[in-house]
Amino acid sequence: MAKNTYNGIINIFKEKGYTSHDVVAKMRGILKQKKIGHSGTLDPDATGVLPVLLGNATVLSDMLTDKSKEYEAVLLLGVSTDTQDSTGNKLKESDISSLTKEKVKEAINSFLGEYMQLPPMYSALKVGGKKLVDLAREGKEVKREPRKVYIFDIEIIEMDLPRVRYRAKVSKGTYIRTLCHDIGEKLLVGGCMESLIRKRVDRFDVDEAITLNQVEAERDNIDKRIMSVEEYFSFLPKINTSLEFDKYLHNGNKLKFEEKYSESDLYRVYDSNDIFIAIYKKESKELKPFKMFL
Repeated sequence: MAKNTYNGIINIFKEKGYTSHDVVAKMRGILKQKKIGHSGTLDPDATGVLPVLLGNATVLSDMLTDKSKEYEAVLLLGVSTDTQDSTGNKLKESDISSLTKEKVKEAINSFLGEYMQLPPMYSALKVGGKKLVDLAREGKEVKREPRKVYIFDIEIIEMDLPRVRYRAKVSKGTYIRTLCHDIGEKLLVGGCMESLIRKRVDRFDVDEAITLNQVEAERDNIDKRIMSVEEYFSFLPKINTSLEFDKYLHNGNKLKFEEKYSESDLYRVYDSNDIFIAIYKKESKELKPFKMFL
């Protein structure tokens, strides 16, 4: 493997003005490595945690996207926009003088738990092969199906109407812009998102995230900032193959599941030399390759 090939996950603080793709492009330039991806798009105006995947970790993109996330947002009540955030064109302004803090708190808390959320037109979701955001920029609106999302927790940090700063822990696929919009609609005054910080993705926390400038400054010792795939999956039970089965593991073949293994859906699988090779998934009496890291 090339001397300067990095493998693993690095916790990047995405700054305002960058797209998630911009961050990946910058990282490719800094680390002189093509095989780099990200997990979980952040809007250009949003900041916070963006796990960047290096080398063999790029196959984890879907797994990290599936994880719950924590955000801190500012909701601006009384203003509705076409993008559901304050960067969009204003569609409506409403008088909020009748709102009380109690009413606002009640409306926000009513979104706790499961709810059906309609994905916004200004999003990267695709319909008929085209991104919704591209269609929206062409002035088109297409039918979208509401999706089931889950709000695990909402904490109001500060309320100075018309603004409410809150923290929310949410399931995958939840749009915080749309949550702000929906809270505003529930209060009959409209609302949009004024700012957004992603505080956490799975175990990656904003307090431990580093900026692109820091990556550049620490490039010669950047290994210290990279979480290996092996470390990321350290909570999973470990299995070693015997010498005779190494070739099956290296080729990504199925393996026999033995009852002596602990009950788990996923396993870290190592060869007889104790080299981490893959994550395997238990299906009936077999272990099938789930993610290969060769």
